[in-house]
Amino acid sequence: MKDLPLLIWLTQLGFSVAGPPVVCILLAVWLRDHFSLGSWVVWAGALLGIVLAIDGLRTSLKTMSRLSRRKKDDQPPPVSFNDHD
Repeated sequence: MKDLPLLIWLTQLGFSVAGPPVVCILLAVWLRDHFSLGSWVVWAGALLGIVLAIDGLRTSLKTMSRLSRRKKDDQPPPVSFNDHD
């Protein structure tokens, strides 16, 4: 159960990277079909999805890095040979 937060972060990372391109492309295809727009809408949707995925990846990695630094700061320093009683 110690690894449950890591599994949650991994799932969140997957959703934040894979979700935006899929949603943007599906929305762009729907807009193209519903409003009889050209294929440029799908390309624009794909580009927007990729940009949002990169931003989600950057944000998730920054948050994970911040949390790992905070965890290391909470632990006491190791006892060296000369510091024992």
